Amino acid sequence: MTTIALIGAGGKMGCRIADRLMDSQYRMLYVETGEAGITNLSVRSLAPTPQEQALPEADVVILALPDNLIERISAQVVPQLKNGALVICLDPAAPLAGKVLRRDDLAYFVTHPCHPSVFSYDATPEERRDFFGGIRARQNIVCALMHGTDADYACGEEIAKKMNMPASKVRKVLKIAQEPILLKTPIGEEEE
Repeated sequence: MTTIALIGAGGKMGCRIADRLMDSQYRMLYVETGEAGITNLSVRSLAPTPQEQALPEADVVILALPDNLIERISAQVVPQLKNGALVICLDPAAPLAGKVLRRDDLAYFVTHPCHPSVFSYDATPEERRDFFGGIRARQNIVCALMHGTDADYACGEEIAKKMNMPASKVRKVLKIAQEPILLKTPIGEEEE
């Protein structure tokens, strides 16, 4: 059984992911230190696991954190992970900016939901009111492997599908740059 440590489990995104994965086939470890986050977990009848216990056991770690905290917290989390663990980020901004601590013996996966289509006229009224998706409206998700194997990608995609339910399609980004991409010509301007 795959063990997942959910970092920031009691925050906005952490709670959404906890709700989706708590009854799944994964062994979940909910890492949360803030009072409000711990209260959010207790409302769900979940208890936090201390970080120093959860991280060495984790096969997968999900960083459900605001981008401005990822650099500091990944510097604490990544050194404690076992060889071969998969680190999942919920947005490409921090990893592409070099804000996630890297280890060559770990795999790194990025996933992000897309907003539901405003052109989907077959949606129910409840789905149409779910403007950001993940509650009633089906949404596509994008996934990319920054470092790792095909098996790491498959593991990450399976988790991404479950934590972003109801997901309709997965869009795989074939290659994600490890260094920021500098555009020769700004988007929207033509080269002379």
